[in-house]
Amino acid sequence: MKKHHLSISFIFIFGALGGLLFGFDTGIISGASPLIESSFHLGTEQTGFITSSVLIGSAIGALSIGSLSDKFGRKKLLILAAILFLIGSSLSAIATGFISMVIARIILGLAVGGASALTPAYLAELADKEHRGSLGTMFQLMVTLGILLAYVSNLVFLNHNLLGIRDWRWMLGSALIPAILLFIGGILLPESPRYLVEKGKVQEARNVLGILRNNQKDNPDQEIKDIQKVSHQRKGGLKELFTVARPALVVAIGIMLFQQLVGINAVIYFLPQVFMKGFNFPASSAIWISVGIGIVNFVVTVLAYLIMDRVNRKTILIFGSLVMGISLTALAILNFTLSISAAAIPTMLLIAVYIFGFAISWGPIAWLLIGEVFPLSVRGIGTAIGSATNWIANFIVSQFFLTILAEFHYNVGGPFAIFAVFAFLSWFFVARYVPETRNKSLESIEEDLINRYTNKNK
Repeated sequence: MKKHHLSISFIFIFGALGGLLFGFDTGIISGASPLIESSFHLGTEQTGFITSSVLIGSAIGALSIGSLSDKFGRKKLLILAAILFLIGSSLSAIATGFISMVIARIILGLAVGGASALTPAYLAELADKEHRGSLGTMFQLMVTLGILLAYVSNLVFLNHNLLGIRDWRWMLGSALIPAILLFIGGILLPESPRYLVEKGKVQEARNVLGILRNNQKDNPDQEIKDIQKVSHQRKGGLKELFTVARPALVVAIGIMLFQQLVGINAVIYFLPQVFMKGFNFPASSAIWISVGIGIVNFVVTVLAYLIMDRVNRKTILIFGSLVMGISLTALAILNFTLSISAAAIPTMLLIAVYIFGFAISWGPIAWLLIGEVFPLSVRGIGTAIGSATNWIANFIVSQFFLTILAEFHYNVGGPFAIFAVFAFLSWFFVARYVPETRNKSLESIEEDLINRYTNKNK
């Protein structure tokens, strides 16, 4: 199959597969970790480190692989991320103990972090301005699908030691299937047209845009001229990142910090333990609650995909902040005032409302924005820093959630009250710092940033 025969749907779906692996490899450990702990006779701290080691690798992968994409291109680094997914998934499935599992998980983290930094920028650079919101949302849609598939994989393989191989090895090894698809897709996918223009390969860029803008009102030749105009204005590098692009850097770091500090991955990683330790639910019931929340997360992200090009980014973010803040506050109050038995069902419903607020807004838009706000010359390193910030905040929340839960004597109202504070603070951050990017070309967003810097320094 030749590149020019690829359909637009193929390009965007396979381009977003890094998101599916991101979700799958971070979600699969929730069901596998208790089995690994039992199989390797590990302590609680060792099991916790196996879970969080992928986050350490992710921060490193985001900074290193993401920044290299400015030099070597989005396509080559996406293929490298696929290779790391294959290696990490294979090693985790055949791990023989704590050390080998941690090494495998760190390699997986390098892949996850690299994909999280590469994919948003890649999708943003391929999309036209009218559809960039929905197409960029495909990354988060794939993340939520990956998490849901991980939960399903946990249920399918649980207590089924096929061919004499332990169930958790099948769980972790099942990640090889999407990793192979990403590798094949990476070979077939086109390079980003904006990267090609940056490197002087204008005709190649025009060919790619000709495919992507087929039957659309956008003029590929005019788009090439706009890209060339902004491309020639800036040299790139750290100086530009911390001067011209500093407002974009503040947005990327802030948006990614708040996306994690509202507590989403505490819910994704530890929801079974919340209901087992906080409400005395049996393990099977707690896992099914996770599957239900995973379905809500995925379905609402589909809704976000459908509305993303029709509503302003800031409007959706502020709406999501308020929904999360109100639902988390209500959840905390209920758990401090009602008995455990009386609070259990309302807690489930309020967590579903909270997931709705996150999945319709901060889930997809945070990743969408970091691919939009940076100038072309520093987009790779900029999205890498934003992605790394996300993984560092994720690590902090994941490491301390169970400790905070224990400090509140397993009353979930405690940690969720803290998350509620950050949800309301995120409202103020959006109102003050986040620019509106809907229906603007990437070059127009970059021009606004340059003009803002130029006027400020006259």
